[in-house]
Amino acid sequence: MHIQDGRKRVVISNVTPHIEGGRFPARRAIGEQLTLTADIIGDGHDVVAASVIYKHESEMDWEEIPMQYIINDQWQATWKPQKMGFYEYRFTGWIDHFTTWKKGLVKKFDANQDISVEILIGAELLSEASQLASANEIPAFKKWIEALKTVGSPEQAVNLAISDEVANAMAKIRYTDRITVYDQTCKLEVERKKAGFSSWYELFPRSASTLPDTHGTFKDVVNLLPLVSKMGFDTLYFPPVHPIGEMKRKGKNNSLTPAETDPGSPWAIGNRLGGHKAIHPELGTIEDFENLVTEAKNLDIEIAMDIAYQCAPDHPYVKEHPQWFKWRPDGTVQYAENPPKRYEDILPFDFETQDWQNLWEELKSVIDFWISKGVRVFRIDNPHTKAFAFWEWLIGEVRKVNPEVIFLAEAFTRPRVMERLAKIGFNQSYTYFTWRNSKWEIEQYMNELTKTDQQYYFRPNFWPNTPDILPHHLVEGGENAHITRFILAATLSSNYGMYGPVYEYGVNTPHPGKEEYTDNEKYEIKHWDWNRYSRTREIITRVNRIRKENPALQSTWNIDFAETNNDNVICYVKEDDASGNALIISVNLDVFNTQGAHIKVPIHRFGIHPGQTYRVSDMLSGEQYYWQGEYNFILLNPYEMPAHILKIENLNG
Repeated sequence: MHIQDGRKRVVISNVTPHIEGGRFPARRAIGEQLTLTADIIGDGHDVVAASVIYKHESEMDWEEIPMQYIINDQWQATWKPQKMGFYEYRFTGWIDHFTTWKKGLVKKFDANQDISVEILIGAELLSEASQLASANEIPAFKKWIEALKTVGSPEQAVNLAISDEVANAMAKIRYTDRITVYDQTCKLEVERKKAGFSSWYELFPRSASTLPDTHGTFKDVVNLLPLVSKMGFDTLYFPPVHPIGEMKRKGKNNSLTPAETDPGSPWAIGNRLGGHKAIHPELGTIEDFENLVTEAKNLDIEIAMDIAYQCAPDHPYVKEHPQWFKWRPDGTVQYAENPPKRYEDILPFDFETQDWQNLWEELKSVIDFWISKGVRVFRIDNPHTKAFAFWEWLIGEVRKVNPEVIFLAEAFTRPRVMERLAKIGFNQSYTYFTWRNSKWEIEQYMNELTKTDQQYYFRPNFWPNTPDILPHHLVEGGENAHITRFILAATLSSNYGMYGPVYEYGVNTPHPGKEEYTDNEKYEIKHWDWNRYSRTREIITRVNRIRKENPALQSTWNIDFAETNNDNVICYVKEDDASGNALIISVNLDVFNTQGAHIKVPIHRFGIHPGQTYRVSDMLSGEQYYWQGEYNFILLNPYEMPAHILKIENLNG
């Protein structure tokens, strides 16, 4: 049995965040607050003190954050790391003998007891501490010690003991042989700000031409960049841009009998012209792509690439590396299938191949290639159908060299699988937001994401639609539903995305019997009137501006739901502690009818007194309201504006 040093009298347990016992790091973006908690106790009645010490992987020295006692032996510290990369942090605790003495001294003095001996004990404590003080602080310690020994009255001694000057000096003293350090070191990965705050817009480059019946090019997309920028998006995401397989090509609406002019699905990657490191020739050249990346960057837009680790039957890999695929007894290669569905235009890699190491290296080289062309954001197609160990290795290796790279997991799958992908390195993930519609469902899901341990490693990215998913509420609710679901996505989560321009134009005809678009752009080239007015687009532009101007909307973790007396109206509060920016967002979930509700505003949280008048300014409509007290009435007409985004202004603040 290991015997602990008996001088270490503090016990630390139940530390958070501590993902799977330290197996995985917690995750935050630069400037995002991380709350650290632990249960910390000491024996007897002596005062306990605690802190978190941390250091960046590139540094040698540890820094310290004091912890504060909260309640019931739980301690807390807040930390806003400002440097990308990995940190280590440790929870520490110790008996604070000086504060214990000080509290006892004051109690005895207040009880009119003799404190002459206690004063001498204090002098001894200061003398002991002075041995660990810095050279420039020693004179002050000597002055205090002498003052206690020669004090003229007990009151003078107490005043000296409780002075801030002495307290601040003693707070720096550490008796390392008496400090308990939690027996496991915790880890934190800090990512760039875009990991925590982004707005994505998806379009098919081949549909970017302004000319009918013409294949779009990267040059056409360059011409669309000002529109994307004006709408307020900072990430422009493309489906795969590689040569499309000619064998087993799919026709319109996933038909097995394509016409000669059908372009095929971009996710059927590779043909005789190349694979994952090649550009579809009708889109342009590698140079055109690099120019697009540069032009987008000039407008503060990043190009996000789709990485789909799968092949068309005529991908060069199939001939060059047949060992990377599964072969059936009849000599044919195994295609993707989800019985009874068959995807004969797509071949999955065999991650159990004996040649797995070379497969891994080649797939990593795909990411490295596009990084060399200026890409720093990748949306990964169906990562849950590839080996977890592969992703952990690939993301770790890529981010060692390029820590700014962001990986978004397109994984609509089981919760534990999605969580595992986040733990092993994916910076963001698609979610179940699309299928959370009622007030109760949304509140429960947001609390799961932000109030449980998921907040430390799973960063949601809310998409109201994708090329694969046209939910029923968008079909049934039309424009009103599109606007409502967009506002929810953009204000509930600090990261969101949409597939356009079908979204802002309200295209919502479903494929019979399926939750997806008919005449799907995945299988045909579309021609869009990109400059056509859309009320949905106008509101998208307005909300994106509001997001950029209000720090409270730049975090997912700061959400608290407010009471309403109508289940058709959802209300939530978001506040940025650093700036004081505070918002109340309320949304009418009934896309057909006007709904009213009394909402309960947590006024005490904002320093507003019950009888005080305060102003709320609706940044969507420009209107202002003067409210009093907690309960206030709102009325939302979905045909006019289904939501309020209210900025709280304390008129006496």
